[in-house]
Amino acid sequence: MLQRKATVNIRRLGASDNVPLVVHRRALAKACRPVQRAQFRPTCTAQTQPPAPTNGAVNGSHSATVSPSVGGATESANPSLTANLLLQCPDQKGVIAAVSQLLYGFGCNIIASDQFSDQTSSMFFQRITFDFSDIVIGPGNTPVLERAIAELAQRYGMKWQLSYTNKVKRLAILVSKQDHCLYDLLIRHRSREMRCEIPLIISNHPDLKHIADTFGVPFHHLPLGKEAGSKQQQEAAIEALIASERIDVLILARYMQVFSQEFCERHWGHTINIHHSFLPAFEGARPYHRAHERGVKIIGATAHFATAELDAGPIIDQGVTRITHRDSVDDMIRKGKDLERLVLAKAVRWHLEDRVMVHGNKTVVFED
Repeated sequence: MLQRKATVNIRRLGASDNVPLVVHRRALAKACRPVQRAQFRPTCTAQTQPPAPTNGAVNGSHSATVSPSVGGATESANPSLTANLLLQCPDQKGVIAAVSQLLYGFGCNIIASDQFSDQTSSMFFQRITFDFSDIVIGPGNTPVLERAIAELAQRYGMKWQLSYTNKVKRLAILVSKQDHCLYDLLIRHRSREMRCEIPLIISNHPDLKHIADTFGVPFHHLPLGKEAGSKQQQEAAIEALIASERIDVLILARYMQVFSQEFCERHWGHTINIHHSFLPAFEGARPYHRAHERGVKIIGATAHFATAELDAGPIIDQGVTRITHRDSVDDMIRKGKDLERLVLAKAVRWHLEDRVMVHGNKTVVFED
């Protein structure tokens, strides 16, 4: 029970390591004023622009994302008072203890924790799932906890992201004419394998509208003309749909168009593409045909974050299967489609569950 004061085990910047932060009721009420959070539209991301490879915070800054304040993540009907905290910082002593002490001091219970130290870059990565049902400041006052995490992040040079699991992310699926990945995602969503909302499907062709109609998802046909300025007009229309539907994540489910650099930068870190090849081999168009001509013995599929550079974004997951001299191009395409479905589904689910962290042009994935 919170009586006259609550002791929170987070140290002030510049204060003695042995002096706890004591929060009195009056000071606590003042601290509960709304926190100013980073505003990103339409997706939630740990940084405001695509990062160059770096060993720490970009330009010495520390960035944070709080899911309830960005994108269109909506609260589920039966909310669970748990959250996922992702953090990365230069590897150093005391990080795990400091974060654990902070959460314990607020009355939070750590449910799961996973961490990784990259010896090459001397970077530390951690994913923590915690229950804040008994948070001493009350479940409605999580901004105080967020400010405490931000203060700790400054001390250790952390980038961090906090996502509340009762906030359901909203997906937009972009497709062209291939239907296998679209079918798979919609079926997994219907069977509740993926916890998300899918309020729209966007395509540059009308061919897959019947699938959207079958699943009751609005379908938007945005053709790409050959006249000058058509690309900019189409992207503007896509942006309008993303904004109106409060989309958090874009899934390029065999969407066979390349976005502009400006579009990729705006949606960096939350646009997932599936490429029908084991990258970096056979990037670009017709990879199965080129793999057949080359006589490969293995083909694959790659799910990665989209960037302005074609098929060059940080890789989330990959899959491979064996090929023999008996396999035709059609056989390779059939086997490849199976891989594409599975690899894309895993990448999407991991992203929805806050299991993917980007560092430079690589990812750290805390698999379930």
